[in-house]
Amino acid sequence: MRTICFYFQVHQPYRLKPYRFFDIGDDHHYWDDFSNRSIMRKVAQKCYLPMNALLLDLIQKHDGAFKVSFSMSGVLLDQLEAYAPDVLESFQKLVATGHCELLNETYAHTLAALKSKDEFQSMVKKHQEKIKKLFNGYQPKVFRNTELIYSDEIGATVAEMGFEAILTEGAKHVLGWKSPNYVYCNSIDPKLKVLLKNFQLSDDIAFRFGNKSWDDYPLTTDKFVKWINDVPQEEETINLFMDYETFGEHQWAETGIFEFMKALPDAVFSKTNFSFSTPSEVAEKIAPVGKIHVPIPISWADEERDLTAWLGNDLQDEAFDRLFEMEKLVKDIDDEDIQRDWAYLQTSDHFYYMCTKFFSDGDIHAYFSPYDSPYDAFINYMNVLSDFMIRVKEKSILPQI
Repeated sequence: MRTICFYFQVHQPYRLKPYRFFDIGDDHHYWDDFSNRSIMRKVAQKCYLPMNALLLDLIQKHDGAFKVSFSMSGVLLDQLEAYAPDVLESFQKLVATGHCELLNETYAHTLAALKSKDEFQSMVKKHQEKIKKLFNGYQPKVFRNTELIYSDEIGATVAEMGFEAILTEGAKHVLGWKSPNYVYCNSIDPKLKVLLKNFQLSDDIAFRFGNKSWDDYPLTTDKFVKWINDVPQEEETINLFMDYETFGEHQWAETGIFEFMKALPDAVFSKTNFSFSTPSEVAEKIAPVGKIHVPIPISWADEERDLTAWLGNDLQDEAFDRLFEMEKLVKDIDDEDIQRDWAYLQTSDHFYYMCTKFFSDGDIHAYFSPYDSPYDAFINYMNVLSDFMIRVKEKSILPQI
């Protein structure tokens, strides 16, 4: 079996509004409703609606032989319900074909796996409930952690929760001489299959497609298919994992990204011996070649493929630690607003905006951030967090922090 596995991450955070020190204790609404609505509608028109229509056409044209998968964060689904029900309906139509797989992740796109097993599992279950509600009882079999963050311990926890497989990055420092184009298994609990992203081929589409200074520009289907055919015959799966917003948002329609995707299945079927599979099909049909050992967490991000896009500097660590100091108090508060804000404040994007890296990685962080600097992101977040802590303490029946 030689197959291509397409997985798309669909996520939009709830962005914080500008929140001053003098708002603390007075203003308890933290979210920039206008910005969140505007961005959702913009991305819907540029990416979600046209790309969903394209994928539906491809699935129907190829009678289900073309398949894709999605991981949609709970905070994204909340915004689709609020701002873009037409987009939600288009995703539901894709899933109803039976050739579009949904993956489980954390509801709030949280980094909780690095801090609290209880909160991590709670967020996974909340996401399961959301998927079940919106997609006619759908129950995912495969897990994708926030930002593809994975370690042996995280994998063991995911296996404990009953998932068949997990997706993560094919990081060079983990693989060494090995290829990402095989199925592996968790080193603690081998029944959990581990699917690794082929970041070279994935990033050719996600990051380099429209870059005119790239040596291989322009990327055509013939060129991409040649690269696929160059993969050694014994390597069984090419996992192409990327943000869904690649199509039309990060790579504008003018780059030809939609035409590329429209032509790709025909080129693969006619010029290669590859099929298309969903992650659960890959996990079911391909036996693991061995264990993958990841003692220290990895992710998809930056050159290091580690956690430093979100955690590691003083700003990020202070904000993250102060947030999770409240976990036990929040758990015992029966208040819908508190629970919503607790979830949304965990979203990884808030900590990504606080990254202080330079050079090419820093440029990418700046591109995605609504703030002028990481320090502005930190100050705004901590002002919000200070107000949230006051509310939590007032409502808590436990001793105060």
